[in-house]
Parts: sequence; structure tokens; C-alpha cells
Amino acid sequence: MQRQEQKPTPPERPEQPTRIVAGWLLNGKGDPPQRNVVLNLHRGCILSMESVRDPQPLPPQTLDLSRCTLLPGLVDAHVHLFMSGTPDRETRLRQLESSFKEAATGIEARLRSHLAFGVVAVRDGGDRAGHAMRYKMERLPHSGAPIVWAAGRAWHAPGRYGRLIGRSPDESDDLADSIEQERPRPDHIKIVNSGLNSLLSFGHQTLPQFSPQVLSKAVQKAQALGLTTMAHANGTDAVRQSVEAGCASIEHGFFMGRETLQCMAERGTSWVPTACTMSGYARTLPAGCREAQGAVQNLEHQIMQISQAIRMGVCVAVGTDSGSPGVHHGRAVSEELGLFMQAGMTIEQAVQCATWNGALLLGLEDRLGCLEAGRPATFVVAKGGPESVPEGLNPPAAVFVDGVRQVDVEVPQSPSSTR
Repeated sequence: MQRQEQKPTPPERPEQPTRIVAGWLLNGKGDPPQRNVVLNLHRGCILSMESVRDPQPLPPQTLDLSRCTLLPGLVDAHVHLFMSGTPDRETRLRQLESSFKEAATGIEARLRSHLAFGVVAVRDGGDRAGHAMRYKMERLPHSGAPIVWAAGRAWHAPGRYGRLIGRSPDESDDLADSIEQERPRPDHIKIVNSGLNSLLSFGHQTLPQFSPQVLSKAVQKAQALGLTTMAHANGTDAVRQSVEAGCASIEHGFFMGRETLQCMAERGTSWVPTACTMSGYARTLPAGCREAQGAVQNLEHQIMQISQAIRMGVCVAVGTDSGSPGVHHGRAVSEELGLFMQAGMTIEQAVQCATWNGALLLGLEDRLGCLEAGRPATFVVAKGGPESVPEGLNPPAAVFVDGVRQVDVEVPQSPSSTR
């Protein structure tokens, strides 16, 4: 699969630790937490990793994280970098209409926020001016983290929802032709195949935007170009058609139903539920209004669907839709993890959704997603034991990318720690 690789050039930094002692470690692949893990680092990679009975005393050049939990760098598989999470309508309108110069300032700040909360890769779902894609191409040619995967501008049917984040195909072209002709080539294709959720009419579903034939042809064209397709889809028909067309992931997927979830499990389609969008609305809308009540209902139903997905074996990845009202870049990942756990996931399952499953979805599994010997030393340090996750990520104690500390605050120390 052809992708636009970003080759990191680490900045000059003070000498980094060559040995780390972690109180607990979650490897990202769903295994139970490991206790008292010693990691030996070399040139940005994990040279070796082992559990020990007693890591004390600590030799020189050892970073004591014995009161913390290590987990792989986080992946947010659905963001919109051109918008912030503010609910203020005037501010959101300015962001929507901003020039590239204005948007670039905000995008830079939002990427810093992602990294501060341990997010080392994001998949952008598009904006109608293509600002996020342009920012990546012009400002991030050698950046290490966060890695940005950008859709450029999403595709929607003429006269249907989606103008906020994209455009419709030219009248003379069908969707597949438009995808083939697009320049510059994006990292993946975003197709909008339904409308929005209603906050006033619970369970309301909109018709699919594209016919099954048009959608299948578009996905096949994207695959021929080496690109995966993410489909904004809510409701039974819109989601089912997107799955059957071969889309790599379903974004949102509200009210898609048990049979559609089963179809996703059988086909290996990833699901990015973006449940925290509804809690964002519930927080920011006037308390007690019908829309806020509707958001709570939608959230409860989505949590129920996530519970079903766990039992069916659907591959679920964390995506927050950051940039939606009340959904803030970076910070929202820990909230989404909490909602997954509310749906019945164990901490190791939820962390897998935010690490390994996200890395697989972005095609970055060789660089991100799990902590094992021989892999890059890219990880997040959560304050406290595994039971403190996700609260211990809000914010984390430190973030490391290729063995280099990017973000850190005061790290809880063991009383017997000697550096």
C-alpha cells in the first residue's frame, strides 16, 4: 500500500535515559498489565523488556517510573484539526471560514495539545478547504509526532450533508473518477454516506448518500490507488452499504443495529464510534433542553452498541471527532476510553482500541501501537497503576517518542528511588 511516509528528525535534547523501570506496563495488544517492568533503550528503540521481582536499587541512567503505568503512544483515528472544541458559534464560524494562515496557527496548537495528552498519531477526517492536508504537506515534512494522516477534503453527494468538511463530485464525473483525479493525493479517502444524528428525534435515520454501485466503485478505485476509505455513516442502510462496499472503517455508526455489527465482525471492518461527541453536546447545550436530553439518549444507545461489538468481536478503534462542540483535541481520548470501559471493556481492551487497533487502521503498526522488544520506544506514562487509567492520562506524566521525552510534568517517585 502506497503511503506518504513522514521521516522523523528528532530535535536536539538533553541525554535521555537508557533504562526505565515501570511500575506497570500495558503492551497495547490486550494482554493483562505487567508488573515491575524494566526497559532497556538504545537509539530510540526498546532493546529489551522484562518483568523483575524487585527493581531496587536503581543503577545510574535509570528513570524511575515505578509509580506509573506505561502504555503505547495513543492514536486518535478521527479528528478535525481545522476546528477547536469550542461551542461558541461565532468562533466556530470564524474557524470554518478561516484562511490557511489563520487555520495553520490553530492546527499547530491542536497538534501540540494532542501530543501533550499522549496522542502520537491522528487521522484527520477532512475540512472543506483542505487546510489540514496542506498544513501537513507544507509544515510537517520532517515532523516526528504527532503523525498526521489527512483526508484533505471529504466527499459528499450533491445537496446532502458534508459541506462543512468537504465537497461533492463534479457533475461530469462520478465519485470514483473524482477520487482518481484528485491532486494532491490524500493519505486516505473520506466519504460521507449519511446525514447527522438528530438530537430531537431519537433514532432518526437518513438515506444513504450514494448508491451501492457508486460506493463500491469508489472504494475499489481508492484501493487501486493504495488508499483506504473511512465512511461517515449512521443508520442501518448507510452503514451496511458502506461495509459491503469495502470501506476500511465506519465512523460514528449510530443506530446501525446488531445485524450490521455482525456483518462488520465477519468482514473485519473497523468501527470508530466517536461516542464522546454526544457527551460533548450534553455538556455544552443548555441544561435540560431537548437537544441535550437527545444527546444523552444517543450516547446511551451508542454505549449499548459498543457492548454488543465487544461480544461480537468487532475491531473497535478510538476516534474522538475532536473539533466537535465540547470535544477537545488530545484531552478527549481519555474520555472516549472511559466510555469504552463503561460499555464493558477491560482497561487492557480499551487501551488496545487506542493503540494497536488505531495503528492497524492507519497502517502504522510497524511504528506504533504496542510495546515490545525491538520496537520504537514511543509510549505514554500514566500516573498511578492500571486502575487509574484513563484518569491518569488527563494529562499523562510524560510522553516519549522514539526514546525522546516530548512532554513531562512531575513524575511520582518511589521513596527508595536513586537516580
